[in-house]
Amino acid sequence: MKVVLLNTGTELLLGDVCDAHLSFIAREILPLGLRMAEQRTVPDGTAIRDALSDVIPRADIVFVTGGLGPTTDDITRDITADLLGLELIRNDEVMRAITQRLSERRIKITDRILRQADVPRGSQVLPNDHGSAPGLFLRSQANASRPSPHLFLLPGPPRELQPMFRDYVLPLLRSLVKPQIIERRLYKIANTGESIVEEAVGKKILAIPGVELGYCARPGEVDLRIVGDPDAVGHAHTIIMQALGPSIFSSEDETLEEVIVKSLARRHETVSVAESCTGGWLANRITNVPGASDVFLTGFVTYANEAKIDLLNVASTLLEQHGAVSSEVALAMAEGARARAKSTHALATTGVAGPDGGSVDKPVGTVFVALATANAATVVKRLFFPTDRETFKEMVAQVAFDLLRKKLI
Repeated sequence: MKVVLLNTGTELLLGDVCDAHLSFIAREILPLGLRMAEQRTVPDGTAIRDALSDVIPRADIVFVTGGLGPTTDDITRDITADLLGLELIRNDEVMRAITQRLSERRIKITDRILRQADVPRGSQVLPNDHGSAPGLFLRSQANASRPSPHLFLLPGPPRELQPMFRDYVLPLLRSLVKPQIIERRLYKIANTGESIVEEAVGKKILAIPGVELGYCARPGEVDLRIVGDPDAVGHAHTIIMQALGPSIFSSEDETLEEVIVKSLARRHETVSVAESCTGGWLANRITNVPGASDVFLTGFVTYANEAKIDLLNVASTLLEQHGAVSSEVALAMAEGARARAKSTHALATTGVAGPDGGSVDKPVGTVFVALATANAATVVKRLFFPTDRETFKEMVAQVAFDLLRKKLI
């Protein structure tokens, strides 16, 4: 079945609001064997009519988001009813629900607000338990004078759409579609280039009938995705694990820092960080994870050499002999942080983020990452990331976190 998502709202195209609906709806319908074939975003107004006129004749299921509220730009239900030749009628049950909701909130009820109770004749109301505008379902009219697909008109705010979709739309979809099992697996791979991942598994997986393969690259990370028949996906899974297993940090939609926080918590261990070139980025990412307070003790941002000496007990002779950007100083920073914090582990970063400050021996992009662990030798890695400062910090953090992750395996 061809499934189309039509997002309405000028605010989406101005960049004032980010679309949250595609990823949510696509994930929700996949277990039913449904795939999103097309997404379109249009501004408020006549563009909605043009888009609906285009997709209605060639889609089996259409989800339309937005334009169901009380303001003058909320005209989705009116346009839909007009295109399908349906009369708008006032639904008493919806009107009572709106009246009760607004009365409880002491909001004045106006005729424009009550427009939300006008629904196309023959449509099924989808209750909005988190807002005033109901959703609407119009069953396919394949043999009518104006043929139409299954149409779902849904509110724009995610806090209203998502519970409505789970509670009311999914049960309807289950009754409309013939079950078809499609399996989707995700592999999050750290510090391995997209081309290297493709070289390792691409040809082998594409040779398996019934498997769709995709990649998504970001600094220090590649997402590998396979979708298809469960048996074929299982075969592809074996290939992926054999080729990339040690580099895969998760098969869930989670970040590398979430993985290490969970691993540390399971082991009842702790971590501290000593950062120079990353300027607190490691600590920021770790503390964004719920539960980080159980495992993260402290962070030292020692940008200046004096701070490295005063806060981490880095010997001034090391700085004089080897420079701040060196394996010796990275090692001393990690060990100093672990000693000061009394943590199980400590990560340290020191490098040249650029655009200035490099040398022949240590060009811009050079970085040293160290991991100190109780009762184990400190590990130091030298890497080279010649990019902009923000991307540099992101890639250094990925290396540091993955170094710790592998230690926790």
